[in-house]
Amino acid sequence: MENKWKEPSVILSFIPILVLLGLLITNVMIFKDSATSGPNQLALGIAAAVTTALGFFFLKMPYSYIEDTIFSSIGRAMQANIILLVVGSLIGLWIISGIVPAMIYYGLKIINPTFFLPVACIVCAFVSIATGSSWSTAGTVGLALIGIGKALNIPIGPVAGAIISGAYFGDKMSPLSDTTNLAPAMAGTDLFTHIRHMVYTTGPAIILAVILFFILGFFYQGQGAASTGDVAVIIEKLDEIFAIGPHLFIVPGVVLFMVIKKTPALPALVIGTFLGGVFALLFQQELLSNLSKDGMNYYSLLIKTAFGGFSIESGNAALDSLLSRGGMAQMLNTVWLIIMAMIFGGTLEATGMLHKIAQTILRFVFGVGSLVAATLGSAIVLNMTACDQYLAIVVPGRMFKEAYDDYGLHPKNLSRALEDSGTVTSVLVPWNTCGAYFSGVLGVSTLVYLPFCFFNMLSPMVSATLAFSGITMDKKETPPEVE
Repeated sequence: MENKWKEPSVILSFIPILVLLGLLITNVMIFKDSATSGPNQLALGIAAAVTTALGFFFLKMPYSYIEDTIFSSIGRAMQANIILLVVGSLIGLWIISGIVPAMIYYGLKIINPTFFLPVACIVCAFVSIATGSSWSTAGTVGLALIGIGKALNIPIGPVAGAIISGAYFGDKMSPLSDTTNLAPAMAGTDLFTHIRHMVYTTGPAIILAVILFFILGFFYQGQGAASTGDVAVIIEKLDEIFAIGPHLFIVPGVVLFMVIKKTPALPALVIGTFLGGVFALLFQQELLSNLSKDGMNYYSLLIKTAFGGFSIESGNAALDSLLSRGGMAQMLNTVWLIIMAMIFGGTLEATGMLHKIAQTILRFVFGVGSLVAATLGSAIVLNMTACDQYLAIVVPGRMFKEAYDDYGLHPKNLSRALEDSGTVTSVLVPWNTCGAYFSGVLGVSTLVYLPFCFFNMLSPMVSATLAFSGITMDKKETPPEVE
């Protein structure tokens, strides 16, 4: 039976988008960095209510149909939400077990003042992969590297650019990152397929970035030895608090092996979480004993860490900030954001507005290359207008999913394009929450470090180049015919 309600016009379809952008910009101006802790979620809810009202009153659509589409939209994101909750527990248990501290410990050990810029990039990449957070990396290890850069008389712009490039590479490739989980959820693929496919664009981008930092380092002749005191203190504290050793890499090695063997993300991460708890009991007895208070047993401590995160007061503020994180509770804001984004996307989908907007943009698309370019461009524009990297992933993901299906492309191509632009370019926009955060934490203007964020600028370029050449643009797998 053919639907009898009206088709939305282009102008009507853009009304909810404009309402959402207006609310998001207002939220950033008023709430600043805390905008993603509730205000932006409510903005998505208000925009969804506006879309529903337009569909009901102007397009004469039954409310029950809009509601059913919303629930269907939320259902598609439930796997990502469950994975995020598991990742929260994994982070907490990998910290208390010494796994994440060991990654940070050995990463800091490779610092060599002679090649400071490329090494700073690599160190931040290691730490960000371990923590899944570019923000935590910049706010802790990044601050120490800024101090070393100053001691070497290297301008702060290149130093900040190296820190940000490494931090975003690690954030983008880490299964612990919320954006790395969000992108495949929007595109309709799984986490590890998404990460493996990003290697083709992220790999060349980070290699080129490190080479550029290596070349750039020859233009700066630091005078005097670098003051590595901040890093040395962190290394010393890590060794004092945790029982550090190469054996702790067994757990991430097991998870990596499962990834290579194409184990689904959820069971692989659950096993990694369980092993984190086991390794804490086996190798961090002294730490567990020190953290156990008021008769709390080890089981209670591990459960509390899994749902509430790891917390420590070591006397070193930078180290405490780096390690005091994780837990299911920390992921609830992101889960909430995903649910509200799917509600908004569901209303746009039900009313036909999402299709109309995509149709308007797709008039300028004449092949796979221009489709990916449109995806990259839309994400960058949303980073500049919506001021939030999550929405720069969510909105284009919802808009272009059907177009990728029509071209017969595997959804991992869409998820890769979303991260190649939505995730990495957010920090380049001064008024974006990411740009404001990094500028404040590193003590340098966004426009000063922007020219040196080589990885962040190269990622969308490499992505577009591969798209127009057709390289790695994999097609959807066709199920075998049943005889």
